[in-house]
Amino acid sequence: MKLLKLTITSLVLLVSISGCKKEFDKDVVNRNLPITGISPSLLLPNIEADMFVSPFGDEEKAGQFTAINYTYYGSNQYWTGSAGFNYTTLNNVVAMETEAGKLSATLSKPYLALAKFFRAYYFINMSLKVGDVPMTDALQGLKNPTPAYDSQKQIFINSLALLESANTDLGQMNSVNALTSGTYSIPAIYDTYFAGDLTKWQKVVNAFRLRMLIALSKKTSETDLNIAGQFAAILSNPTKYPLMTSMSDNLQHVYDGVFSIYPNSPRNYGNDATRDNMAATYLNTLASLKDLRALEVAEPARGLGFADTSYSSFVGGASGQALSAMAQLVQQQKISLIGRHRYYETLTGENTFIISYPEMCFNIAEGINRGWATGDAEGWYKNGINADLGFYGVKDGANSITFQKSYFGILYDDITYTVHFSYNGYYNQPTVKYAGNNTAGLNQILTQKYLAFARNSGLEAYYQWRRTGVPAFDIGPGNTVNGKIPLRYQYPINERSANSKNYNAAVTSQYGGSDDIYQAMWLIK
Repeated sequence: MKLLKLTITSLVLLVSISGCKKEFDKDVVNRNLPITGISPSLLLPNIEADMFVSPFGDEEKAGQFTAINYTYYGSNQYWTGSAGFNYTTLNNVVAMETEAGKLSATLSKPYLALAKFFRAYYFINMSLKVGDVPMTDALQGLKNPTPAYDSQKQIFINSLALLESANTDLGQMNSVNALTSGTYSIPAIYDTYFAGDLTKWQKVVNAFRLRMLIALSKKTSETDLNIAGQFAAILSNPTKYPLMTSMSDNLQHVYDGVFSIYPNSPRNYGNDATRDNMAATYLNTLASLKDLRALEVAEPARGLGFADTSYSSFVGGASGQALSAMAQLVQQQKISLIGRHRYYETLTGENTFIISYPEMCFNIAEGINRGWATGDAEGWYKNGINADLGFYGVKDGANSITFQKSYFGILYDDITYTVHFSYNGYYNQPTVKYAGNNTAGLNQILTQKYLAFARNSGLEAYYQWRRTGVPAFDIGPGNTVNGKIPLRYQYPINERSANSKNYNAAVTSQYGGSDDIYQAMWLIK
């Protein structure tokens, strides 16, 4: 009997403990985390959003589109330190691939195709900043926490192959879509940019591939890259490699004025509207070309004594100038401030390009100019110019141009002028009309591409300067430490500490052991 009582008591205690454990396990479950996985559609928006680089930041200053004139808010100095890497985003790409693999073949294919594009995009993004980065052995988590570095050349080879594969996959899906009314798709609500339109994504993939090939312009002698061959293949087969045809194909960020507000808006007008002005490299180029975009993006510098609509009234601040000297010129109204009507009177501003139709047009024109393919370089050059002029609302004929009534005036206190513009008159200027497939023509393409990069596309304007020297950037004590613009970023600090052996090997092989921001990476040698 004692044994029976003991057994029953133990059983009751065991059941009681078991019940407590179940209650405890239930109470500590984090209901904010998925239990059985997460839909790839929920991972996609953040992956897409990380491509966006906001205007009015350091990238814009690096491209010398605007310049700050007030020390409290920062400076025009180029960086002296390290880059940020995109491995967190790339891990989300891996997670999206994993979760997509649990779906049917039909549902998974769009995510897996776009994952190839995102891998190429983010690995190239990191490599352009520093040089070699881990790629082949990366993204394995604890299986390989110290991945070896791939050479920059290998990163481009791998990424170009990913883009070729992504284009093929998307092309096959788009072909089926045309016959079966949307067999393959991404839920529109989860696709931040194109609402599930895979045709537009295919155009972006190919436009980005053209950007990569142009970035390799100093490496045409590398036969295994086959830069000219790849470029010509894309242009010669529009059925296999569809390209953007208008501004509606842009990969861009659109501000809604509620959840996404343009960095310059009525909300911060009183705070920074006079603290930043247009930069000379950008605005003075527009003014010298008698380009109406100058009047669209800037306020007239009335202290210079010219008419509001005279191109002589549009002068930017030299990015290399000391901030105190630039601030004095602002007080004297001899520098153009950022256009109030375009940038400060709404919450939505203008769309910010990530990969755009004008850039693609200029990239095609550049490749043809360099002899990589046959085609009409001038036609593509003109397409790029006209598309970007249209983006700024420039019309053939009468244009309404609105400025603030006074240089330091109150927002919305405007004055409007009618200014006539002729597309043909603009284009037929010797400084604009295409000089042919020669060095002069190439410089014209690069100049217009730079103008189209204004306030968008992240560091692309800087990368073009680094690769070609066009346009000539302003350099001085206001934006450099030793009179030199950096050619790269340093590697992130955590890479130096967590992956020190491979980091040291990469720095030694590329830069003689010094993680020096003034040394040239393979891409631009």
